[in-house]
Amino acid sequence: MVKNNPVTKTIALESYGIKHAKVYYQLTPEELHGITIKNGQAKEASSGALAVNTGEFTGRSPKDRFIVKDQITKDRVWWGDINIPFSADKFDALYNKVVDYLSGKEIFARDSYACADENYKLNIRVINEYPWSNLFAYNMFLRPTEKELKDFTPEWTVINAPGFMAVPDEDGTRQHNFAILNFTKKIALVGGTGYTGEIKKGVFSALNFILPVFKNTLPMHCSANVGKTGDTAIFFGLSGTGKTTLSTDPNRSLIGDDEHGWTNENTVFNFEGGCYAKVINLSKEQEPEIYAAIKKGAILENVILDEKSNVDFEDASITQNTRVSYPIYHIENIKEPSIGKNPKNIFFLTADAFGVLPPISKLTPSQAAYHFISGYTAKVAGTEAGVVEPQPSFSACFGAPFMPLHPAKYAEMLSKKMKESGANVWLVNTGWTGGPYGVGTRMKLKYTRAMINAVLNGDLGLYNYDDYHIHSVFGVAQPRTCPGVPTEVLSPRATWNDDEAYYTTAFKLTNAFRENFKKFEAHCNEEIRRGGPQRYAF
Repeated sequence: MVKNNPVTKTIALESYGIKHAKVYYQLTPEELHGITIKNGQAKEASSGALAVNTGEFTGRSPKDRFIVKDQITKDRVWWGDINIPFSADKFDALYNKVVDYLSGKEIFARDSYACADENYKLNIRVINEYPWSNLFAYNMFLRPTEKELKDFTPEWTVINAPGFMAVPDEDGTRQHNFAILNFTKKIALVGGTGYTGEIKKGVFSALNFILPVFKNTLPMHCSANVGKTGDTAIFFGLSGTGKTTLSTDPNRSLIGDDEHGWTNENTVFNFEGGCYAKVINLSKEQEPEIYAAIKKGAILENVILDEKSNVDFEDASITQNTRVSYPIYHIENIKEPSIGKNPKNIFFLTADAFGVLPPISKLTPSQAAYHFISGYTAKVAGTEAGVVEPQPSFSACFGAPFMPLHPAKYAEMLSKKMKESGANVWLVNTGWTGGPYGVGTRMKLKYTRAMINAVLNGDLGLYNYDDYHIHSVFGVAQPRTCPGVPTEVLSPRATWNDDEAYYTTAFKLTNAFRENFKKFEAHCNEEIRRGGPQRYAF
């Protein structure tokens, strides 16, 4: 039998409606690892990491994410396909069914917190059905000291029951899985899915409401690091654009890889205590810091192990969204505490599968606000018959599924902070060059790193005609030269060797930008509206 961690108190969960449960509280990573293996719920990889299969869901399910519509949220939340309303009565009934389901079981509870800045700290209690889900919570949230635990009072509660299946006709859900936020009761209720990302994104979504509404602080779906001179760099980007990879830099201290707040005091703080990185095609040569972080205490999700328990990082037979979670201290070069000051450079990362955006370009404040609201990346052509070209994908603020307020609110806050801090904003295409997906090639990571290093070192010159070329379609300023990068790579048109095909494709993308932006125009000021591509295709 695994005993409770002797340095912490024991807790009862009756106040949550969970009765007669055997509660394992604040177990160590080693204990949770051992229970998971003993229960046959995972295998141990040769690195020592736990390898789990999350089951039916290997990613988030955005259409099954709900927010309870009540006095706090009804006039503030941007309701629609992203923020789907859920009735308070239905929530209460479903909550009661979930806690009844958990009653009498072995349960794993953990007290932790979000937000590294003491002034914004959010105490969280996480209650899990599975031990490896609780290990994920240990990795991803901030870990209280023994002294902090003695007087710990949770403000928010995450209840996670992957084995509970909702009945849509009875429970008001779309299907058997759900992730529901209740701001009045301060509960994130997750069921029917073993994908651990729903746990952390539930808390992120809550903070994306709490911080701007009550704390006048901008929440950001971004990574961040800090240089030796104290300059903070921020990296926005959707999954697969390089957010974690590019911010994990041996020459700069990592603040965090995914979720941050930017305060009125011009500081940036990490929400989390760990990292959740994609590992598809991971290699020791390309991403040594992340590769080295995969060891005892880390959790690999949906990877394939060979007969020697080595991970085949190229195997996507379960999902392209293979992941690893690990505590941030698995990375050697980190900022402690996870707070940075004086943001100087902001990078918007996009994997442009059309291959028409410059690999790096400088944005004006209005362009930055426009591209922030747009949140562009692209989906590559699939394997289905007839799907032969990339599909544009827009996610407002580079994190629409987690943004309860209208995107214009976050964009205006970012624009204001950019002006106050004097930060420069750069659009970085980590996607294709020399043609679209299927014709061109993926931008070399060494070139992207060289461009980002040139920005951070101040090597890209001033914003003038001698140093920059204004792109004739997108209106962004692309540098004419960059140390460590062939000059022709900096011009996407030059890499195509077919001007007509290039401009046809570029205009196709600008039209997609313009069509997507229509739903935001009424909420945006003139400055933001003028930040988009100004040329039209005929």
